[in-house]
Amino acid sequence: MFKELNPLLHSELRLAIISLLISLEEADFIYIKQQTGATAGNLSIQIEKLRTAGYIDVIKSFKGKMPCTTCKITAQGITAFEDYVEAIKSYINK
Repeated sequence: MFKELNPLLHSELRLAIISLLISLEEADFIYIKQQTGATAGNLSIQIEKLRTAGYIDVIKSFKGKMPCTTCKITAQGITAFEDYVEAIKSYINK
């Protein structure tokens, strides 16, 4: 039987964000934007969806006079990612 895929993580960009954060624990907005190739607007929307779901924390600060947004994966985000990977495996191993 196939496991249900988490619709929040089944989005290519949201999965890319979580995949980056699972290995780095945290990353700033600019780095995530560069790595994913996403536009700033789309990235902001997808980060907010992950934050609302409790998968990431978003920390707003300043580096000098420049605003800095840092994203950090939560324990709930790690669990959701691990569950998603297991669900994908159920499709591959059939």
